[in-house]
Amino acid sequence: MPYDGKILSRAMARFDEDKQRRARQFRERQQQLFAREPELADIDRRLRGTMSQIITRALKGGRDPVPAIHAIRDENLALQRRRGELLTALGYPADYLEEKPRCARCGDAGFLPDGSMCACLRSYYAREQIAELSHMLDIGSQSFDTFRLDYYSTDRGGLPRSPREAAQRNLEICQSFARDFRPGKQNLLLFGAPGLGKTFLSACIARVVSEDGFSVVYDTAGHIFSQFEAAKFRRDDVDEPDESVERCMACDLLILDEILASCNYGMVRETSVVEFLKNRPEKLEVVLTGRNPSETFLELADYVSEIHMRRHPYEKGIPARRGIEF
Repeated sequence: MPYDGKILSRAMARFDEDKQRRARQFRERQQQLFAREPELADIDRRLRGTMSQIITRALKGGRDPVPAIHAIRDENLALQRRRGELLTALGYPADYLEEKPRCARCGDAGFLPDGSMCACLRSYYAREQIAELSHMLDIGSQSFDTFRLDYYSTDRGGLPRSPREAAQRNLEICQSFARDFRPGKQNLLLFGAPGLGKTFLSACIARVVSEDGFSVVYDTAGHIFSQFEAAKFRRDDVDEPDESVERCMACDLLILDEILASCNYGMVRETSVVEFLKNRPEKLEVVLTGRNPSETFLELADYVSEIHMRRHPYEKGIPARRGIEF
């Protein structure tokens, strides 16, 4: 799974800060107990000297070290039992002074033996990624749970579905896409008039996918494709790939907000977008939003969800509402 280098660096820095903070707290707790019961400090000193004792006795006189090692082991077990008794007498668990890793899977290393990132570090990456996305999206307060279906009318008005039924269906499609997200699976096209909640639903998807540990890039289509075009024209003159282009191509989910409008108004060439979609990395999933998609975009998408306006509060002078339009 690809990760953004800058976000990963910040995540690892936070991860190490928290690990160091827990180590300081353990030492402080340790010193407080040593002050209350000096015998605990003596036991700790003797336990920490175990390895040097084993090496010394193993080398002494060239004798068989096994009996000495067994004796040290028995002594250590007796010291641990005594430490447990002292802690219990002070009102603490017997293992209170054993420094244990917070994550049993990786031992607080952040990575597993096979080199893959552990879930504990992925959670830090997810938080940093959400913070990064929040610079462009109000992702902190937007979630599927805050999507308000009660704003939509239940009146079908002669149509197969009421606005609320249509909104419910669109919500379920987006929830399914986010919940079952896997790189290399399916793409999503959200289209409809402005102010109907496409960006809101994109933010909800970005939040869920990020929390699941996948890398997400969100940007406006105009900005991203200007970078693509610039990178294409200077490809022959530049040895290193453009950083922003690499970031888009290496992520798990790329959200191109209002890409359809950018194409319809000639800000981005549709042929460039189609070429990108057809030749993107195999495991890169894409969410497109906008209005009036061409037949080409409709054919390329796996999920197609239309958000249709039958009535809009803006017609009555009601401004955009949190949980619906943004």
